Formats: sequence, C-alpha cells, structure tokens
Amino acid sequence: MIRAGLIALALIALKGTPADAAECRNITFDGSSYTVCEVDLDRDDLRLFLNDDAGAPYGFFGSLDEALKAQGLRLGFAMNAGMYHEDRSPVGHYVEEGVEKRGVIDNAGPGNFGLLPNGVFCLRDGRADVIETKRFLRNRPACRFATQSGPMLVIDGALHPRFLPNSTSRYIRNGVGTSADGKRAVFAISNDVVTFHEFARLYRDELDLPNALYFDGNISRLRAPGLRRTGAGFTTLGPIIGVVTPAK
Repeated sequence: MIRAGLIALALIALKGTPADAAECRNITFDGSSYTVCEVDLDRDDLRLFLNDDAGAPYGFFGSLDEALKAQGLRLGFAMNAGMYHEDRSPVGHYVEEGVEKRGVIDNAGPGNFGLLPNGVFCLRDGRADVIETKRFLRNRPACRFATQSGPMLVIDGALHPRFLPNSTSRYIRNGVGTSADGKRAVFAISNDVVTFHEFARLYRDELDLPNALYFDGNISRLRAPGLRRTGAGFTTLGPIIGVVTPAK
C-alpha cells in the first residue's frame, strides 16, 4: 500500500513538472558548462516564431507563451534562433509556415553572419537539417520553417576553416546541430564564455553531429522549463524557435 501510494505520488509529481517534449540536460565538455536540448522530429512539434497577429515581434519567450495559450497550446523548450536587425527582423533567410519573409543572403559580409560559410536551419515534415547556404541554394528544399545564420560551426564533420584554437574571443554562445537522418535537432547554449572553436568542437566531438550552425552570442537565451530556466531577459529577441505542446 505504501509503495503504491509513493508510485502514485511520483506520477503526479512528474505530471506537474514542466518537463517538455524536448529533453534538456546540463553537461561539461572540455572544462566548460553547456545546456543541451534534444528535439525528436518524429515526436516534437518544433516551430519558428517572429511576429504576433498585429505584426509586432514577440520579443520574449513569455509573450510567445501567452499568445500560444489563447490557442490551447503552450511553449516548452525555446531559444533565440538567428541574428536580427534593430527592428528585430531577421538578417538572413526566414520562412514561417511555408511563407518566405526574407530571402537568402549568399554573399560574405561584416560580422559573424557574413563569416562564410554560413547556413540555413530548415524544418520539413518529420525532419530538420542544417544546410550550408550555397548547398541550400543549389537544392532549394521546401522548408516549412527556416532561419539563416552564421557562421556554420561544423560542415560535413569538419570545423569551420576560420576558427582558431587559440582565439581570445569568448562569449556565451548558442546554436543547433542536426543528425544525418534529420530526425534529431540538438540545441546548445554555453553557460560559460567560450570561443567559436570550443563551441564547434562540442558539436563535432561530444554531440557527434555532422552539421551545426551558430545562432548568436552574448544575448543568447534558453527556455528550459524542465530545468527551471525561463530565459527571461531585458532585451527583446528576433526569431524564436521552440517546441509547442498542448496546454495542460
């Protein structure tokens, strides 16, 4: 009887825990701390978000969650998903629900975005892929959702050629990598300041993913309810990626 009661209480506790479809965990790699969230594309409803019905940027995870509640949904795991201008519009290619909001930028330029090769994160039914930009333009996959950012972290198993092992540029950084079969999208944010080289090695050497894309640095944020991380901040965000689940 006591054991049955304890099991029942444990089940209730699990149901009440904001543990979302995406599985998030804290890891240490090469002396630095990271939070890694893995999305199963066969199971999880992963989407990109930018503006509300009035055309204003959601800006915050909490604002997006409130908007989803009106639809009988809720926001689970979420992360900022690509660089943006001062008005929060995407710097590069952006597609939401099959509608292209911004075209592909394929030329080199200033800043991290223009540090070629950069890439596109493309969501199609049942799969997610990080695709180097020029390859993306050659193949033109029909993405339901897409966001372009840069630089690429890992390209077909190789680190970006411009990354230096002895770099002194250190920031909190976030990004995404995908498996070869497109069934896993793995999002990571550093909890310590790291270099590009260190962050890329996390994806190649620890997470064993063939392609990975940098999202941003310094303003990087993560919502992981299962880890009690709200991702609250004072600066409004541009594109947001997150897992949507039915409201409970």
